Amino acid sequence: MSYSTKEYFVKETYKSIRRNGFMSFASISTVAVSLLVLGMFLLMFLNTNHLAQQLENQIQISVYMTDTATTQDNMDVEQAIKKMPGVKSVKFVPKTEAIKRFKERLGDQQQLLNSLGKENPFPNSFDVSVDTPEHIKEVSTQIGKLPKVETAKFGQEVVEHLFQLTKILRFGGIVLVVFLAMATLFIISNTIRLTVFARRKEVIIMRYVGATDWFIRWPFMLEGMTLGFCGAVVAALLINGIYSALLGKIHATLAFLPMLPATPLLYYVSVFILIAGTGIGALGSFISLRKFLKV
Repeated sequence: MSYSTKEYFVKETYKSIRRNGFMSFASISTVAVSLLVLGMFLLMFLNTNHLAQQLENQIQISVYMTDTATTQDNMDVEQAIKKMPGVKSVKFVPKTEAIKRFKERLGDQQQLLNSLGKENPFPNSFDVSVDTPEHIKEVSTQIGKLPKVETAKFGQEVVEHLFQLTKILRFGGIVLVVFLAMATLFIISNTIRLTVFARRKEVIIMRYVGATDWFIRWPFMLEGMTLGFCGAVVAALLINGIYSALLGKIHATLAFLPMLPATPLLYYVSVFILIAGTGIGALGSFISLRKFLKV
């Protein structure tokens, strides 16, 4: 492709956008709104997935020792657990710390323990974390077979329900992101098709005088890419502003909620939006031109 041909394509793209000002504005607006919806939902999906990961990482196995377990027994069990595949960390919790934690949870209701006097009903225990949630059941079963271990619990029913919920959230999120991406492509391609339809006679004449398909396509594809890029820039700016504002409000009112920080998340999402907008604009033009090139 010669320099003069490239220059011609660029000039034609600029002339078409300027000549069809209203259609160009409508295309950019449609791209911006479509990508804004897609981008905001993508942020919601990523934060939901992050929340699911946080919940999964907080799942621990509580290992309770028998009352007859000696200090050496506790040390042996701790070493045995550390050697198990899938174990990330092991923390020994003496019975004095266990009752202290329980009192903190009771808060103003600590008087309920007065009837116990100085007796401590809690056993020595271990808090065990695993590297992946899938290992928790297997590791718990192995720990339960160790000598001097009374029970190894991890709230199996709650954990299984949590795993099911996170799977649904992740699968549903992926399906919706794909659906929104396809819907965005459909909307944008139909919007660009209106621009192509307005210039259909020009396309047909060029086809009759011997212009190749790609010679006809390139100005329209460049126009679609330009409109898609401009719409993506608008969408990316709006997404950055909206997410940053929401993040500030959430941190002020729901500080406990684990949200992904704006940096570098918004950078990656913005790059994705720009690439998606440009690519969808080119693809939309390509699809829209097929009908008019069949002469």
